[in-house]
Amino acid sequence: MALVSRSALPGSASYWAQGGIAAALAVDDSPDRHARDTVEAGRGAARPSAVRALCEEAPERVHDLERMGVVFDADRHGALALGLEGGHSARRVVHAGGAATGRRITRQLSALAARDERIEVLEGASATTVVTRGRRCTGVVVTAEDGARKEIASRGTVLATGGAAALWARSTNPPGSAGVGLSLAHAAGAGLADLELTQFHPTALVACGPHDGFLITEAVRGEGATLLDAGGERFVDELAPRDEVALAIEAKLRESGERAVALDMRRIDMARFPNIASALAEVGLDPARETVPVAPAAHYTMGGVATDLEGRSSVPGLYAVGECACTGLHGANRLASNSLAECFVLGRRAALAAAQERGAAGGPPAKPRAGSDPLALPSPETRLALWRHAGLRRTAEGLRELAGDPYPLAKLIAAAALAREESRGAHQRLDFPATDPALDSCHALVDGEGRVHTERWD
Repeated sequence: MALVSRSALPGSASYWAQGGIAAALAVDDSPDRHARDTVEAGRGAARPSAVRALCEEAPERVHDLERMGVVFDADRHGALALGLEGGHSARRVVHAGGAATGRRITRQLSALAARDERIEVLEGASATTVVTRGRRCTGVVVTAEDGARKEIASRGTVLATGGAAALWARSTNPPGSAGVGLSLAHAAGAGLADLELTQFHPTALVACGPHDGFLITEAVRGEGATLLDAGGERFVDELAPRDEVALAIEAKLRESGERAVALDMRRIDMARFPNIASALAEVGLDPARETVPVAPAAHYTMGGVATDLEGRSSVPGLYAVGECACTGLHGANRLASNSLAECFVLGRRAALAAAQERGAAGGPPAKPRAGSDPLALPSPETRLALWRHAGLRRTAEGLRELAGDPYPLAKLIAAAALAREESRGAHQRLDFPATDPALDSCHALVDGEGRVHTERWD
């Protein structure tokens, strides 16, 4: 098995995940209750079969991680400490190191992978082409840092490249989260789904310099932090689903003309969130004494490579998992901390399925669909255009302008957003402000040629 990573193994977007893993582990919780919360947060677009798989299998995946050496936070009795986050009706989020969950997990799993003799780890290398023969994926072309290229043949190829939220001008994501996996898969002819559905996290730091957009996990709101307007008044239920909180903040900012609202963390024990305290200290903020300026930022793309519940894309032999995939699990608004749970539940399913692939098509490799370099990052102009026209509120006029952007993924996002003529969760159209019940469970599919159509996923 070969593991190709452009960065050092722990340097993925998951490394920066502050939220934990949502799993029904408490005695007063259940997978059914977790599923109800997931469906409600998904605003009528969450795929029921994907929701069931996640909620039923997440508890055992947490125990798998414990067996692999991941140490989760415990309460004073030694049991798992379960946090409360937005949209959850029970405490069911496990953390490691407070808001350092992603960091702890990726470090441990990377160390295990690096020591496993069955895994060839290729760090500093990039997959630049998905190779297909006879309409079947047979591997990838990998380019090393020195420019050397080679093809790695594989019966089953799994993309786990993260999402595309860094395409927006204001984002909580590292710059590399620009939809590389989506571009690779689409160039190979794979369909994409739900590109119009991007979640905007309500509480990203507003600051000058590199810390602008730093994520402040909603776990701090689960522990009692509040959101205040310019007059010092609370204006929203801080633990409502993210789309609701983000839109409430955006409305306050439009009303006041301010750049940020205030997150009041003065009653929070910041020893539980050391990485947040450290980042705030670097910009001269002391959350124990003063409020913290926050505003929404692009955070998570519900859309991705369209797959089934084993990660299979429309190209045989090609799989996708995590944020670069779209099973319909999250619907139109991801429930907090379901993303890491998805990585382990659906990642395991995809690994088992890919390992069962038999044989590979012969003949010369097909030529990828014409397009730009999948590793090319968007220009500042493209990022601003996405923020302006495919941000929290959208119009047909703005989306048509975005459809003329030279960046291929920006065009596809605009096309999918134009096709969804309603407002639902993370997709808000000023010209179609109501939710259309006829579009419940419907998903916008972009085929390998860039054509958009709608499918119902029940």
